[in-house]
Amino acid sequence: MSKDGSSKILPSVSLAAGGAAGAVEAAVTYPLEFAKTRMQLGTVKTRNPFIIINHVVRTEGLPALYKGFPNVIIGSMGKNAIRFVSFDAIKNVWKDAETGELTPARSLLAGMSAGVVTSIFAVTPTQRVKTAIIDDGGGAQKFRSSMHAARMMYQERGLAAFYYGFGGTTLKAISATAVRMGTYNILKDYEHSRNIRPTMSTSFMNGAIAGIVTTYATQPFDTLKTRCQSANGASTVEAFKNIMADGGIRVFWSGSVVRLGRTILSGGIFVAVLNPILSLK
Repeated sequence: MSKDGSSKILPSVSLAAGGAAGAVEAAVTYPLEFAKTRMQLGTVKTRNPFIIINHVVRTEGLPALYKGFPNVIIGSMGKNAIRFVSFDAIKNVWKDAETGELTPARSLLAGMSAGVVTSIFAVTPTQRVKTAIIDDGGGAQKFRSSMHAARMMYQERGLAAFYYGFGGTTLKAISATAVRMGTYNILKDYEHSRNIRPTMSTSFMNGAIAGIVTTYATQPFDTLKTRCQSANGASTVEAFKNIMADGGIRVFWSGSVVRLGRTILSGGIFVAVLNPILSLK
């Protein structure tokens, strides 16, 4: 308990809760992430994720659908844990002393700051390996596993190999975290101010709404970082040129509907799993 009598969540609890919630949402939504990545890489023609998933299962087997999944689990756990710890720390500094709430502007700034931290320490390296493996699965298939891919990339290019797409990833992380966390915090404050009791359903809806708002605003950054993080790797300029050559501006929104579905699910699942964990005494 804090001096004012309010319950305060320890950083270690926030870290564990964020990590556990991230693992659950990653496991449930990974097939959609796999299909979206193939779309963004331009290696498939269809925009129906279920056709992609069905084709992969029939031709390569079910395990192929989860290529890069262990890496994503690690990245998702790290991303969400780091994001919540950093967001909570920043929020506690910037919140109003009397009400304990953040203004909308401060919510967004707190989310943006947390996004930068997660991009550097978790998102970019893990997404690079995941994307390279998915791209490789539709081509040369030189990577046998996440560890094998990471080792090969390091041998070829050193640590720099894990930071292809850093610009797009960071821009996506900043904007996505700002919108998602900021929107979610605003919704919670709105409900609190009107004495709306938090439940599993309200938590799910808050996460889903935040996910919808986030998706279309950040999709161009997501597509750009995916092209940068292909098996061979590409600079931001090269990725941009490739996207424009493949079909122009509209290609930046490849996989938007799939990502929206995944974001709604992951946002809802994440907060629905997180809140019961944080409420344990």
